[in-house]
Amino acid sequence: MSFFSNKKFSLPPGSALPLLVAGAFFMENLDATVIVTALPQMAKDFGVHPVDMNIGVSAYILTLTVFIPASGWIANRFGTRNVFSMALVLFTLASVLCSASVSLGTFTAARMLQGFAGALMVPVGRLVVLKNTQKSDLIRAIATITWPGLVAPILGPPLGGFITTYASWHWIFILNVPLGVVALLFARRLIPQIPGEKGVPFDLTGFVLTGIACLGLIFGLDKFNEGNFDWKPFAMIGSALVAGALAIRHSKRAAHPLLPLVALKIKSYAVTIYGGSLFRVAIGALPFLLPLMFQLAYGMSAFDAGLLVLSVFAGNLAMKPFTSAILHRFRFKSIMLVNGLLNCATIFACALLTPQVPTALTLLLLFASGMTRSMQFTALNTLAFSQVPAGQMSGANTLFNTAQQLSTGLGIAIGALSLRIAEHFLPASDTLRIDTFHIAFIIIGLFSLAGTLDSLTLDKTAGDEIRRKKESVPRPAVPEK
Repeated sequence: MSFFSNKKFSLPPGSALPLLVAGAFFMENLDATVIVTALPQMAKDFGVHPVDMNIGVSAYILTLTVFIPASGWIANRFGTRNVFSMALVLFTLASVLCSASVSLGTFTAARMLQGFAGALMVPVGRLVVLKNTQKSDLIRAIATITWPGLVAPILGPPLGGFITTYASWHWIFILNVPLGVVALLFARRLIPQIPGEKGVPFDLTGFVLTGIACLGLIFGLDKFNEGNFDWKPFAMIGSALVAGALAIRHSKRAAHPLLPLVALKIKSYAVTIYGGSLFRVAIGALPFLLPLMFQLAYGMSAFDAGLLVLSVFAGNLAMKPFTSAILHRFRFKSIMLVNGLLNCATIFACALLTPQVPTALTLLLLFASGMTRSMQFTALNTLAFSQVPAGQMSGANTLFNTAQQLSTGLGIAIGALSLRIAEHFLPASDTLRIDTFHIAFIIIGLFSLAGTLDSLTLDKTAGDEIRRKKESVPRPAVPEK
């Protein structure tokens, strides 16, 4: 069979397809944070203030958030293999354009193109895995494509700092080129060629309303974080809430909504959207708050702070071999409650950290935090689709990815807002005090606790469909020698 054969494709057990999607997930999430430590050098090359470079991060995340809702329709219309391959090509091309940028304007445009490609790449890749994986293999497949999304945001800042210090920030994007080419070759081999579905109109009204809701919410919180308490942030957040309500109303009435809400009637799926979003806000805020505290309150360098936070990555890595076994052994409700409470405890414990706490103890706490966030994140991602019928899988996947991306982006904004709130309870200071971060961690811990308590509404049998072991298949007899 030729490398680009279009013959009927079937996924063997232990297929490399989840690994392909995991690689794409890693590229997308790494590029969201890897440039953070490179911003000062990039600002110097572009001739702008370092603070102005924040638009390079925001433009990428916002473009991702806005276009993810359209990914399901685009994949169904033009075929998953075609869309996934096109997304890889665009992402690689955008990476080249980022490295070749000579101004903040050209760099921002390239980042927006990169965000658009990422909005198609991972949701469509996840949809391919969901549609071509048996329920009995779902735990392993979802665990495979989930882990890179946890690792990349933690690994990004120190990796970007290393590349910028010992090479050049341009290499941050050039490294995506060989990865993109290899991923494209494997995508053409592994993803089945399924023709697109014609006749389903694009829900432009739903797209516009959803985009306004997401942008208004993120920009409104960002204005609050700038210390602007005039009418603008209130107007933005108010408009976002109105647009969100109209989008929900529209989705319930439209014949072909961009974000179908029918899967929310399934309790196991709804918990991963409502409570799961609160949890993702909490874990999205930690990679933002921890490096800031270590630099501003501890007096550490940016590189040393990034290295310390790598203990969270180590916890993610250590948990990976045990995740699938735990999900098969214990019920989802029990795992999400016990592990969720442990995660809350690690976040609240961050409010006790001071420069006087032994480094070994700090590393141990962050390591435990990484283990619990990895376990909870994988459990949520796996449970989400356990009871979703095949016919609703595309819409459920699109809504899940939108909620996941939005809540992760809101994690940074709410983390910054929690610092602003904390400042109001403490004496005025020119710099952020250690007490300010302590209050912020308590606020973020409450988000994680609220998300965990939502698991109480689950039925005790939730997720049993994918916990069941595969039926044993008799092996053919082997003649004795």
